[in-house]
Amino acid sequence: MRNRLYPLAKGLRKNMTQAERKLWKYLKNKQLGVKFRRQYPIDNYIVDFVCLESRLVVEIDGGQHSESRTDTSRDEYLRSQGFKVLRFWNTEVLENIEGVLDKIRGML
Repeated sequence: MRNRLYPLAKGLRKNMTQAERKLWKYLKNKQLGVKFRRQYPIDNYIVDFVCLESRLVVEIDGGQHSESRTDTSRDEYLRSQGFKVLRFWNTEVLENIEGVLDKIRGML
């Protein structure tokens, strides 16, 4: 199942949202001291960002994420696999990047 997600993940990396691009600017190249990957397949899901070393998933939610039940199921599954999950709204990333980065640092 995972292999089928790689082409989709690659496409998502090419079409990141404004908020995803902004956060990636701060996460890439180990700027927080650890390696993050973007649009990364984990089992049946593609997560926005993940630090495998710290088992931390970071998701950015916008209008397409109005299905809180789906997000809850996804988060529960990721947690059952040993991941911590942080979620931020697009506006939070765009308007308060330092606050977002502080929360991420606190979970690493």
